[in-house]
Amino acid sequence: MKQYFVYIMSSRSRNLYTGVTNNLERRVWERKSGLVKGFTSHYRINRLVYFETGCDIRAAISREKQTKGWLRSKKIELIESRNATWADLNADWYGTTDPSLRSG
Repeated sequence: MKQYFVYIMSSRSRNLYTGVTNNLERRVWERKSGLVKGFTSHYRINRLVYFETGCDIRAAISREKQTKGWLRSKKIELIESRNATWADLNADWYGTTDPSLRSG
């Protein structure tokens, strides 16, 4: 069964980005590596601070849109409900290998 992820990433200064993907490890690696040009690379948004999973892409996209529509204070409340210290949740996911090259 396929999984989908709604995630929030942050810069050190706590600029936020919300997205949806079917491969969280790859997407976070792309953002951390600066491979995705635009808002996240410009503001150095490279810390995964929140994510949730689901099995329905329509529900995941709906949740992403809902979250993007929230006030910043509500997004911060959501993040801190599971990650009070704003730790980088994927800090130990990667060695030096590009996750897009892994099988699976």
